[in-house]
Amino acid sequence: MDGDGIPQDSGAPVRAGVPEHGRVPKYYAVKAEIAGLLGELGEGGPLPTERDLAARFGAARETVRQALRELLLEGRVRRRGRSTVVAGPKLTQPLSLASYTEGVRSRGHRPGRAMVGLDRHPCPPALAAELDVATGEPVWHLERVLLADDERVGLESTYTPVALLPGLAADFEPSSSFYRYLEQRAGITLGGGEERLETVLATPREALLVGTPPALPMLLIHRLSRDEGGRPVERVRSLYRGDRFSFTVQLGT
Repeated sequence: MDGDGIPQDSGAPVRAGVPEHGRVPKYYAVKAEIAGLLGELGEGGPLPTERDLAARFGAARETVRQALRELLLEGRVRRRGRSTVVAGPKLTQPLSLASYTEGVRSRGHRPGRAMVGLDRHPCPPALAAELDVATGEPVWHLERVLLADDERVGLESTYTPVALLPGLAADFEPSSSFYRYLEQRAGITLGGGEERLETVLATPREALLVGTPPALPMLLIHRLSRDEGGRPVERVRSLYRGDRFSFTVQLGT
């Protein structure tokens, strides 16, 4: 605490979340104290047990538990078996037409994908309108778990017309970049698209596939990509772990 009764975090006063009357909730003060330990422990370093933290800060174990829950949701700590350890920095991904593979690799991590399924379905009306195909026309649904250094970090669903990529099921490598396949095997170069970003909670199925608690906030990106001639190529729904990802965008005048 500083002289004004404001908890310290790495030497800087913690102002966010402090009420105007200045009375800091106990769990928040404990959270700031624990946050101060993270730099000392270093990435991957195990935190003391809840019992030890409660004794150290003179708090109830439930208060410590609440503080740890918030740090977990923020991605500053993570679970490793029955222990809680210091998390590394979040992965940053550009909001652009670059593939997930390129984005993760450019940040010094090893990208990967694990196949959940590749199926063909009659296209429903709303999706048909986006992809500019007839309702009922067959579309591929490609679903894959996103990996970074073998850690599950997201879930990606891609919808694309079968007529555009008739050989997808036969000659696409599930762990590879879909955009590279488009360019090298189908001769399609993406020219633009639209994205929409929102925060959501994962469904029970999504949480199971990504390996997260259902209450963990997720970042959801909807993308409609077009080729250089303006033809819709894919409709993508990408779900990213909110505790492991942040996104960047280049702005210009």
